[in-house]
Amino acid sequence: MALVPLNLLIDHNGRSARQRITCRYRCGDACAHPAPNTSDNPYFGDLVRETVSRRSALKAAGVAVLAVGAGSALAACSQDAKPTGQPTPPPSAPNPGMNFTAVAPNTEDAVVIPPGYQQAVVISWGDPVLPGAPAFDVTKQTAAAQRQQFGFNNDFAGLLPIDGAPNHYLLVVNHEYTTERFMFPGYDEKRPTREQFETALAAHGLTVVEVERTPTGLKPVLGPYNRRITADTPFTLTGPAAESEFVKTAADPTGRTVSGTINNCSGGITPWGTVLSGEENFNAYFGAADGAQAPTPIDADRWKRYGIKPKPSERLWETFDPRFDPTKAPNEVNRFGYVVEVNPWDPRSTPVKHTAMGRFKHEAANIYVTPDGTVVAYSGDDERFDYMYKFVSAKKIQPGRDAAAMASNMTILDEGTLYVAKLSTDIPADQIDGSGTLPASGAFRGSGTWIPLLRSGPDGAGESMVPGMTAHEVAVFTRFAADKAGATKMDRPEDFEANPRTGKLYVALTNNNERGAKNKPAADAANPRNDNKNGQILEITDDHAGTSFTWDLLLVCGDPAAANTYFGGFDKSKVSPISCPDNLAFDKHGNLWIATDGNALSSNDGLFAVALEGPNRGDTRQFLTVPIGAETCGPVVLDDLVTVSVQHPGEHDDNSIDDPLSHWPEGGNGTARPSIVAVWKTGGNIGV
Repeated sequence: MALVPLNLLIDHNGRSARQRITCRYRCGDACAHPAPNTSDNPYFGDLVRETVSRRSALKAAGVAVLAVGAGSALAACSQDAKPTGQPTPPPSAPNPGMNFTAVAPNTEDAVVIPPGYQQAVVISWGDPVLPGAPAFDVTKQTAAAQRQQFGFNNDFAGLLPIDGAPNHYLLVVNHEYTTERFMFPGYDEKRPTREQFETALAAHGLTVVEVERTPTGLKPVLGPYNRRITADTPFTLTGPAAESEFVKTAADPTGRTVSGTINNCSGGITPWGTVLSGEENFNAYFGAADGAQAPTPIDADRWKRYGIKPKPSERLWETFDPRFDPTKAPNEVNRFGYVVEVNPWDPRSTPVKHTAMGRFKHEAANIYVTPDGTVVAYSGDDERFDYMYKFVSAKKIQPGRDAAAMASNMTILDEGTLYVAKLSTDIPADQIDGSGTLPASGAFRGSGTWIPLLRSGPDGAGESMVPGMTAHEVAVFTRFAADKAGATKMDRPEDFEANPRTGKLYVALTNNNERGAKNKPAADAANPRNDNKNGQILEITDDHAGTSFTWDLLLVCGDPAAANTYFGGFDKSKVSPISCPDNLAFDKHGNLWIATDGNALSSNDGLFAVALEGPNRGDTRQFLTVPIGAETCGPVVLDDLVTVSVQHPGEHDDNSIDDPLSHWPEGGNGTARPSIVAVWKTGGNIGV
């Protein structure tokens, strides 16, 4: 095993492996600045007394819902259980789907997988996607070439089977951000060229590419569905914000057509066959000249809450296009921060941005359908001390994928109610001291309420549920509405996923280095550690179309040998260390799969499987690790295949494309390239 010095795995704040160069280009160095949520929402501990009545109401309701594609009803978890906090003796074998040799923590410049498995790269940055695209040449990258090639820094990935074409899928991938220093030889951060700017625009967005399953992995096909969506592809703005005074610009006086999408993070596949993607750290793309000021004090407050700074941006895009300068085009920034929807089956279709689902740093949007056809979409705002949301549709899902059904379903996220979560617990405050020590009950758990913020109707109609704010304001400045509603401040809520077997929700809370800091919220039952370096996984039993839920902490991540970690009551001596959970997925057995970002345990990031039911609940096993400097994203777990997105391999503060830390995936003197990787078991299914 090739080891690298541990100092290469410690970032600028000493709390995770994420490098400052990554933070600068991905999120505007958010962790180096105070969290923008300065609201005075009530402290979690003040809500203890509210819990008992809500919990009783939910239990009495006997809520039962049905997961999409699953045949089992959700049984509400009992809050009367008496966990001891002691490990449950495991059976002799791991749960189905988890029968593999756990990969040990490491710092190799490779994707490391269990014995008996094979791997192959599916597609990498710069590979051809459209007919006529040139082969990748890092010394000759142009905007024209990039518009026909696979984009940079792949995050979410989804595989959609193509009807009538066995072993053929549409691979849909979003491209979160660009790190120009690792794209362009000789790049000058203070003087980027127009060609570099145009190439970076083209490296953002999404890729749709047909792939074929072969004995040696997934192979790209130059098929009729293939498409590149970029940072200047036209999008249609829908919902209450469309045509409002907050989104109209000189270039688009109607407020209906937005040029491009940026910083697309995680995502999800809808039951009707489209793909959702979240515009996350869009604020980092907007900048102004030194000394610039917001047009009004109101604008200054809004910019601050969303992380917009009137100073030069990292990429300096504002020097090439005034729409990225909020002092020159104040409303342009209000046209980003939404859930976008792409129909991959029609390469000529115009993607949409759904303003009814609110504007914030969407990590993703994932859907659950209730038995009566109501669509519920969950999304986290990936910022320290920000919130968890759900959107409940007013329309019902239409079966099939004919033109009429698709047209109806493509508008289902425009009509409904947007909610934000408020959590509570009956755990005494003196049993939550910020150390992560379990309370006397043996587990962190409680209940909660979804607070309505915005009701949206046909043709962009909207009704604010927040006093003092209009529907337009709630749709565009959703964070302010959630502040007013008293939502619970969380530790970077990222991916939401519903278990297709039970309907329970799982939320990745990645970390929060400001938890418990001076003048910041202290630890609470759902966020039980101050200076939270390793994150946790929240398990929610939701009345999906209703407003009540109960919750438990499934995992309190970190080193299993540390006293402040918890693995669902499972024997901690038998689990893999896990840090900074980010993206989530499920296998057919109902196991949760977790991809990590920013491992704070001096090891590469990886992909983990976690047992959720039975005596093995909490068993956590590492399935793979990604190369040095990389992040694990967008896991897809099929019966006999796993794919992951390997993002920003070799990205380190002291390196660049001219002085690389990583040469993955080519090896030798090859250029480090973000890529999709497929892993499969020799002659069998995953984990069995």
